[in-house]
Amino acid sequence: MNEKDTKDQILTALEMKAIVKQKVYDQSLETFLLLKDILQEIESEYNSQLQIKDSRIHLAYKDRGQFECELKVAGDLLIFSMHSNIFEFDRNHNVWKLSYVSENKMFSYCGIINIYNFLADSFKYSRIEDLGYLITRIFVNLEKHFFVEGKRQNEYLYNNFGQTTLSKKVLKEIIMNAILYSLEFDLLVPPYDQIKIASVAQMVEKMEFSRMQTGKRLGFKFNSDDVS
Repeated sequence: MNEKDTKDQILTALEMKAIVKQKVYDQSLETFLLLKDILQEIESEYNSQLQIKDSRIHLAYKDRGQFECELKVAGDLLIFSMHSNIFEFDRNHNVWKLSYVSENKMFSYCGIINIYNFLADSFKYSRIEDLGYLITRIFVNLEKHFFVEGKRQNEYLYNNFGQTTLSKKVLKEIIMNAILYSLEFDLLVPPYDQIKIASVAQMVEKMEFSRMQTGKRLGFKFNSDDVS
C-alpha cells in the first residue's frame, strides 16, 4: 500500500469516527436536557402532593451548568452529571457479545450520564472529605439506544442494548428508581474502632467546619457486586 492510499484510509477513518462521536454527543446532550426537564417536573409534581409542608423534606432542583444538575430529596442529594467525552467499551466487556454491536462497531461508542448520591449536608456544610456513591450509569449511543448499570435498574441491562430507544417515559423510570434507592440507602454508623482516636487538629477542624468524614457506606466505589 502506497503513502497516498494509507493517508486516504487514515482520513476516512478519522472522518467516520468523528462524525459518529459527534452524533453520540448530540444524542447524549439531548438526553441530558430531557433529564433536566424531567427533574423539574418531578420537583413540581411531588412538592405539590406532599402532605407535610416542612420545606426541609421538599424536593429542590438546581441546574449546575451544561453538564450537571442536582435534585435534593430530603437529606439526600442526587447529582446528575454528563461526561463531555465519548467512550468505547474495553474488549472484555459483555456488550461485545451482542450481535447489535459486533456487527457494527460504531454502535459501541457511547456517552455516559452518571447519577451520584451524596448527603445534602456534605455540601451545605462544605464537608469536603465526605463520601458519595455512584448509583447509576446511563450509556447512550448514536441511535439513542441505551443500557443502564446500577441499583434497581434490572429492566435496562446491557443485554437489551440495541432493542429500545431512550424515551422520556423510560428516562423518568430510571430517575425514579435512583431516587427510591437513595431514600432507602441509609446512613450507617461508622465502626467504633475507626473513629475512637482523634487528633487535636481533627477536632479543631471538626468544630470549625463540621468535617468529620461521613458517608452512607464508607467507600466511593462502583463494583460489579454493587450492580443489581
